[in-house]
Amino acid sequence: MHLPTGCIDRRNLCTVAEAEAGKLCTIKVKVLGHTPSPRYRKSPWKIDTEDATGHLELAFFNAGKWIEKKFPVGSEVYVSGKVEAMLTEKQILHPESFPASMQPNTVARIWTTYPLTAGVTQATASKAVAVAMATMNADVRCHNEWLPDELRKNKGWPSFAEALHTIHKPQDPDDIEHEGPARQRLAFDEMLAWQIGLIRARKHVAVKTGVAHPPAMDLRHKMLETLPFELTGDQKKVILEIDEDMMRPTPMLRLLQGDVGAGKTVVAFAAAVRAVAGGYQVAMMAPTEILATQHYLNAQKMLEPLGIKCALLTGKMKAAERKPITAAIESGEIQVVFGTHALIQKKVNFNRLSLAIIDEQHRFGVRQRLALSDKGLTPDVLVMTATPIPRTLALTAYGDMDISILREKPPGRTPIHTTVMATEKIGQMVEALERVINLGEQAYWVCPLVEESEKSDLAAATQRFEQLQQRYGDQVVLLHGRMKPAEKEEVMADFKAGKYMIMVATTVIEVGIDVPQATTMIIEHAERFGLSQLHQLRGRVGRGSDKSHCILLYAPPLGHFSTQRLQVMRDTDDGFIIAEKDLDLRGPGEALGTQQAGHWLTKVANLESDKELIQEAREVAQRFMAQPMSDEQKANLDFLLEIFNRHEAATLIKSG
Repeated sequence: MHLPTGCIDRRNLCTVAEAEAGKLCTIKVKVLGHTPSPRYRKSPWKIDTEDATGHLELAFFNAGKWIEKKFPVGSEVYVSGKVEAMLTEKQILHPESFPASMQPNTVARIWTTYPLTAGVTQATASKAVAVAMATMNADVRCHNEWLPDELRKNKGWPSFAEALHTIHKPQDPDDIEHEGPARQRLAFDEMLAWQIGLIRARKHVAVKTGVAHPPAMDLRHKMLETLPFELTGDQKKVILEIDEDMMRPTPMLRLLQGDVGAGKTVVAFAAAVRAVAGGYQVAMMAPTEILATQHYLNAQKMLEPLGIKCALLTGKMKAAERKPITAAIESGEIQVVFGTHALIQKKVNFNRLSLAIIDEQHRFGVRQRLALSDKGLTPDVLVMTATPIPRTLALTAYGDMDISILREKPPGRTPIHTTVMATEKIGQMVEALERVINLGEQAYWVCPLVEESEKSDLAAATQRFEQLQQRYGDQVVLLHGRMKPAEKEEVMADFKAGKYMIMVATTVIEVGIDVPQATTMIIEHAERFGLSQLHQLRGRVGRGSDKSHCILLYAPPLGHFSTQRLQVMRDTDDGFIIAEKDLDLRGPGEALGTQQAGHWLTKVANLESDKELIQEAREVAQRFMAQPMSDEQKANLDFLLEIFNRHEAATLIKSG
C-alpha cells in the first residue's frame, strides 16, 4: 500500500540521432572518456559517449572519482533523461543509468516514483514493493472480492489485486492518476474500511450497559440562573441532545464541535451537573495544565456554589498534594475532577465515574482517551473540540459518533477586526501598542520560534520580547513552550490579573487562554501558520465587550496558498468556513490538527476530492452490516480492515 506519487516515462528508446531536444529519451551508448570538473570552478564533470549514429555528452555537477567507476571507459550503458541541444552535440544533465545487460523493455518503460524517507532511495523502495507484490500474488485473500459486483461493474473498477498491479506497474501515465479506476477502487476500499470500522465500534459501545442518568432540573436550573448571560439557541439545543443521550442506559459517545468562544464549557458543565445530581462522578481531561486549571477556576465559580465539590489534578503536583486528592476521588467525596493526563494514571481510581469529558480531543492519543473512559462504569463520553471539523472529516473520522455543533456566539462578544500587513510595518505596530495600553487593554504578540535558528529567518520570540521590553519595560512578559508548567501558569495568571500588558508568546497560547481585557492579537509571519491555527490564535481576543483587533504580519513576497489563507482570515471569522478552506489548502491531517500524532493518515483517499466516495462507502458499509453475512464475507471484510489498519477500530474508537 506504499503507493507511487508519480512516474517517469522512459519508453522513448532511440538512437542519439533520433533523440529530440526537450524530450526524455532512453539511449544505449558506449563510454569514450571523462573530462573531470576543473578545481575551484563550478563546471560539470563531462562524459563523452556515442552510439552508431552520433555523440552524446553526459554532465554531472558535484561529481567525484566515483563517477569513473560507474561509467568505465569502453563500457556500454543505458542512459535516460531529458536531451538538451548544445552547439555541436547533444547533452543529458544528470541522466539515470542502467546496465547494458538489462533487456530493453525492462529499461524503456514507465518507472514509478515513491515517497521516500532519509536513507531510502527510489531503487530500494522499488525493490521492496516488488517483494511485497510477489507476496501478495501468493496470498489468496488478495484475490477475493469484497465489493458488490454491481458496484464494480457500474464504476468500471478492477479487482483489488488488479488495481495494485496497475498502480505499481502502469502501462500508461494515466494509470496512476487519482481519478483513474485503479486509485478510485483503492480509495473506495479505504473509505469502506473506515466506515465498517466505525459501525463496528458503534455497535461495540451500543451493546454495553452504561448509566441512565436521572433528570437534574433543580440543580441545573440553579446553575443556569447564576450565569451573567442568556444561553444561545445552539447551547440550549445541544444541552437537550446530551440530556437525551444521558438518560439512555447505553453509553453516550458524542462529539461537541464549537467555534472559538461559542460556549462549550457551559454545555459541558450542564452535563456534569446532571451526572453529579444522580450521585455520580465526572472527569474532565484537558491537554495542558493551563487549560485544565482554567476549567477548574470556572468550576469554582459555576459549580462549587451549588455544593458540588471540585478538584484539580495535574502532573506537576507533589505527592503530598496528590495523595489527599486521589483519596477523595476514590471515596467519591470529590464529584468533579479536572486534570491533564494525570487523570489516567494507575493510582487514580474513581468511585462512580459516569461521565468523561475530553477537551481538545485531537491533542490526546486514542489510547489516552480510552484509558480515561475505562476508569468508570462504562461512562458517557463527551469529546469537545474548538477546531471546527469539515463535514467530510466529521463523517469519516467521527462517523460512529453523534455530533453536536455550536455555531452561535454568546451575546456581548464583539467581532474581531482583522488586518493583513507586511512585516516592514513592525515598527508602526510596536508604537501602536501604546494606544492599547493607554486604554487599559492588553495585547498578544505571537512568534513561531523561541530562539533564532540558522535554518530559519523567522522572528524569534526572545528577540521580539527584548525589543518590546526596551520600549515598554516591565509591562512585557514572555511565554513559550520550553518553560516549566509552573512558570507558564504563573505568567498566565499574572497576565490575566493585569500585571503585564503585552505578552510575547509562541503558539502555546493557541487554546484555552481566556483574558477578556486582551483586545489585540499580533501574529508575526502569519503566512507560516495554518488557517485553523490562525483562527484559534485570533480567538484569544474578542472575549470581552471591547472592540478587538487581529493583525496578521507577513513577509513578502507571498505565495499563492499563503495569499489565499490570509485572504480567508480577513474575509470571515466563521470557523466552519475556515475549516473547509483549510482542508482544501492543507489536507486532512493538518485540518484535524493530527498530522504530527499520526492519528489521521489516509493512504489513498483524498478527503476533499473523494467526498462522493465517502458517502457511497458509508451506504455500502451500512448495507453490509445490516444483513446476515456468510463466513466468507466476514473473512473478506476482516481482511479489508487489516489492509487499512482498521481492525482495532472497535476497541480504540469507542474512546472518541
